[in-house]
Amino acid sequence: MNGNSRKSPQEIADILRERIRAGELRVGERLPTQAELAEEFGVERGVVRQALRILADDGLLSNVSKGSPPRIAEPAPASDEPQPAVVGLAPRLTEAFSAPHVRVDVVSHTSETLMVAVGEPVRLIHEGRLRPESIEFRVLLPSRTINLAFPVPVDEGTGDGDPVHERWLRMRNAQAQVLRHNLQTVHHTHGIDVRVTFRALPFTPPVKLYLLNGQEALMGYYLLARREEECDSRSLDVYDALGSQSLLFSFTRQAGQRDRAFVAESQKWFDALWETITTDLTLS
Repeated sequence: MNGNSRKSPQEIADILRERIRAGELRVGERLPTQAELAEEFGVERGVVRQALRILADDGLLSNVSKGSPPRIAEPAPASDEPQPAVVGLAPRLTEAFSAPHVRVDVVSHTSETLMVAVGEPVRLIHEGRLRPESIEFRVLLPSRTINLAFPVPVDEGTGDGDPVHERWLRMRNAQAQVLRHNLQTVHHTHGIDVRVTFRALPFTPPVKLYLLNGQEALMGYYLLARREEECDSRSLDVYDALGSQSLLFSFTRQAGQRDRAFVAESQKWFDALWETITTDLTLS
């Protein structure tokens, strides 16, 4: 890191989360010390501690308060109980990747949770423990041209442009590009047929939805909160949602008539959006 700009706890957490997803920090390994992280990012230790709490709340760290650097946590096992999105999605995706033909349809605000969660099944493919014949991802994200419902500044008078929107757009594009790249690596290294397509929504989705192989629907609500965010080297109060902390509720076709109807209607809703009012999305 060049240290030219002061990073927020959320930005540091995002960087460490990406290192975990990319395998630079492996399950069971310890993080660097708070002093080492503070020096790397050019911040006080208190900022690092806040970043670690964010990762711990997301279920990515264990032994956070044991007096030594925390370890990278094992992915949580699949559970019928609602789980935070970043915790609960990985095991469900891993199970979905055990099918010969994988199809994942997603409606979300960014690709952050999906980008992190897909790292586990991709890792198992590289290890030879999973071997689907094909993988198809269809992802609906908000268009860059709309006025987002969130994140937005609490006070409208933020000066020239909209730094909150620009920061969201950079994150949306970067996370989607990483997601696509990591899925395409299994095509290049294992010859698996992979298709990843993004389309743009003309509205801000109030919920996130994951449809797995047409058999399971995972849904979570975006809960809005007021928080401080670093944008272009200044602090702004914004209304935003931390989607990785949304509880995911699972509905499966095998669970009975009500769940079966929910999965079927959710798939119809997604397909209708995909085929009608959405547009091509360019990640730039």
